[in-house]
Amino acid sequence: MALPPLVEPAAELTKEEVARYSRHLIIPDVGVDGQKRLKNAKVLVVGAGGLGSPALLYLAAAGVGTLGVVDFDVVDESNLQRQVIHGQSDIGKPKAESARESVAEINPFVKVVLHQAQLTSENALEIFRDYDLILDGTDNFATRYLVNDAAVLLGKPYVWGSIFRFEGQVSVFWEDAPNGQGLNYRDLYPEPPPPGMVPSCAEGGVLGVLCASIGSIMVTEAIKLLTGIGDPLLGRLMVYDALEMSYRTIRIRKDPESPKITELIDYEAFCGVVSDEAQQAAAGRTITPLELKQKQDAGDDFVLVDVREPHEYEIVRIPGSVLIPKDRILSGEALAELPQDKPIVLHCKSGARSAEALAALHRAGFADAVHVGGGVLAWARQIDQSLPTY
Repeated sequence: MALPPLVEPAAELTKEEVARYSRHLIIPDVGVDGQKRLKNAKVLVVGAGGLGSPALLYLAAAGVGTLGVVDFDVVDESNLQRQVIHGQSDIGKPKAESARESVAEINPFVKVVLHQAQLTSENALEIFRDYDLILDGTDNFATRYLVNDAAVLLGKPYVWGSIFRFEGQVSVFWEDAPNGQGLNYRDLYPEPPPPGMVPSCAEGGVLGVLCASIGSIMVTEAIKLLTGIGDPLLGRLMVYDALEMSYRTIRIRKDPESPKITELIDYEAFCGVVSDEAQQAAAGRTITPLELKQKQDAGDDFVLVDVREPHEYEIVRIPGSVLIPKDRILSGEALAELPQDKPIVLHCKSGARSAEALAALHRAGFADAVHVGGGVLAWARQIDQSLPTY
């Protein structure tokens, strides 16, 4: 069921705009009126990364008059496999600025507003307030819950997307939807998963082209909401499997137990980047890459354990390390393989997984075990810059 259009139409389209958007104008469902609504629309895209890249490009091409970009990161070479709004010459440049330049190449009639700051409970409401619609392309649970709660408090709809390896998900959340069927993200995920349970794209990977598939669906939903056409994904979760090339839709229903959202909270604490136990284990038991190198150079007798996955170990490794994936340590399966008479040093990609494994070792009686803060990425930056990063 179509919802009323979010945006009133602009006064007119110029001759140049008519020429540019002619393929929209001859679609009866869009037409001049729909294109004028897009021209008058203000859409905020949270994240200029994997999903934000295709979303920003297609929103600009469609003629959305004002695009806001929330991103405080810079372009890294590992982004270019999927973040198509950036190019080789943009490496090291703020993603928001790179995105603005690409949008200008796509459509000079679009106004781009940059919000080059980390989205927090302190600034989210102020940033969201002036936009008609939010697109959330973030890749962590803390920001997803923040986007949701801010949108609920302001009564704004938002399009949410998620990607991992070969699978993507899209839905529309709008607590105050005029059809009385309003939902928010907490109706789908009332609580975040336990820390470390769901790997991020940086840990688990993502097929680059999946971003285009999911990002384009998000833009389709945005256009439908802005112009009041079609049946949006409100109350439905669309799941796409690229390997099977299948789409399926799951009905989402209002959770009667979901508490009313009245304020923004500390979302890092709510989601927990690492568990409390891991934080306690790492306190005072974390060494730097330089300290690890000094131990190696001094000939200290210890065991360096890499707790990443085998495919990560093939990409890059710290010399002298042995691979024992974190899950084997957490389950207790690998404890018999660890020596009782030598110190144990753990590391992962960036430090989160090794902290969780460290807590498990401390519980099992390996009280002297430590882990490397920053993991193999910090080692590659600080000790051996010839190593690749990922």
